[in-house]
Amino acid sequence: MKQIVLVFMVGFVFLSGCADQSQVSKTGQLVDPYGLTVLRDEIAARSSSSAEDWANSNGDARPIYPGETLLLADIQGPGVIRHIWNTVSSKEYGVSRLLRLRMYWDGEEEASVDCPLGDFFGMGHGVNANYESQIARVSAEGLARNCYWSMPFKKSAKITVTNEGTKPAMAFYFYVDWARVDSLPEETPYFHAMYRQEYPCVQGPRYVIADIEGRGHYVGTLLNCRQHERGWMGEGDDFFFIDGEKEPSLRGTGTEDYFCDAWGFRESSGPFYGVNIYEGYEIQDRTTVYRWHLHDPVCFKKTMRMEIEHWGWWWKKDEDGNETDEITAGERADDWSSVAFWYQMEPHKSFQEMPVGMDRLYYDWSKIIEAETLIEKAKATAGAITQGGGAGYSEQATFIWSCNEEGKSVEIPLSVTTDGKYSIVLSMIRQPYHGSFIFEVDGKRVGKPIDLYFADLSTREYALENLELSAGEHIVKIINVGKNARSINYGFGMDGLLILPVE
Repeated sequence: MKQIVLVFMVGFVFLSGCADQSQVSKTGQLVDPYGLTVLRDEIAARSSSSAEDWANSNGDARPIYPGETLLLADIQGPGVIRHIWNTVSSKEYGVSRLLRLRMYWDGEEEASVDCPLGDFFGMGHGVNANYESQIARVSAEGLARNCYWSMPFKKSAKITVTNEGTKPAMAFYFYVDWARVDSLPEETPYFHAMYRQEYPCVQGPRYVIADIEGRGHYVGTLLNCRQHERGWMGEGDDFFFIDGEKEPSLRGTGTEDYFCDAWGFRESSGPFYGVNIYEGYEIQDRTTVYRWHLHDPVCFKKTMRMEIEHWGWWWKKDEDGNETDEITAGERADDWSSVAFWYQMEPHKSFQEMPVGMDRLYYDWSKIIEAETLIEKAKATAGAITQGGGAGYSEQATFIWSCNEEGKSVEIPLSVTTDGKYSIVLSMIRQPYHGSFIFEVDGKRVGKPIDLYFADLSTREYALENLELSAGEHIVKIINVGKNARSINYGFGMDGLLILPVE
């Protein structure tokens, strides 16, 4: 028993991160939440992308070409991985969804961790953005990814990243920090993480986040949603069926309630729960939420199944397809994806087959219309339209409109070849000099205002509401409606756009 306590004090001591950090309390007693005053009989080790000729080279990155796999760690135990950091430079949209992370313990053939890179570190949709929690943190505008899950192994640990995209990830940097120990308790559980998705959610059954066989405890959930209807996606209750229960012993009261929020979502991040992304009630708006069960793991001896209802509400439509003021509720057919995190004794149940590469994204960005190709036909009521340098994921130039006052506009002609319903998805440039804009198509406003202010240079996807378009040319009008109070100017920048038929 003493050996078990020692190992898991070393492995899980970060759970007390919110405790008093002082070494001596007012009563004179030693306070040591991280166990740092106990000498550890272990050897610190690291697997990293450091250059082989480390004394004479700074070439510390590794490329990952499409279809290739990079080995991050292949280490011998017994040991415990305690920290993983990585960053990547790539010119591909959604690269964090296209890079596939796998972890194998003790020579197993089926990975115990199988997940898109970004989702594993708590940021879904292939989006790059910052957040921080007790167990994972993302910084550098979404490019520096860290996790602190303890990952014990007795014989060996192997970690790989595979590029399932279409462009090379030219610079992948990583650390895998671990400790070699003399031994681990016989019943040490292994870390697992499993990705699932339904695009859209299947009508009838509840969405399954985890379906586990074995003995262990469940420690975390990441959930992503992209909306297909205007409205609210989060009325669904969560259910945990433990050890073959017919009726779940853990029953929830609403999606935001399970994720420890209330009365809807709004962006926030905290030690044990948070909302990394919340774009709102519009069509194609995205949500990412997390819940870490660090103080309240869900234990199971034989099986554990976690399900959640994909319920919500939306505005009813009249015979012409126009929204009314009446709201209806029920199952929503939104795009959902998730990651389940847990520890269990091996072997684990085989995971559901993961969609490959582009099938994990919502859009095929290889069909992008580069914005600089629109400059020649664009017309502005004021300000200059120029070509800028590449930004964000762009390998090409960009569309820059030097709009220096509110109320001015620019018009861009776009064409479609057949009648139908379309979605226009914009890749916009955000920076400290940019303003806020609304979009009109053929004189009809589409979507909500877009604030392009950001403290650093970055790109972000925005989807306008679905449109009925006839074959031929259409005019997209972009109107400056002001600027964020922190913005220096009213500028506008666009990397490119997609015009996608809606099924």
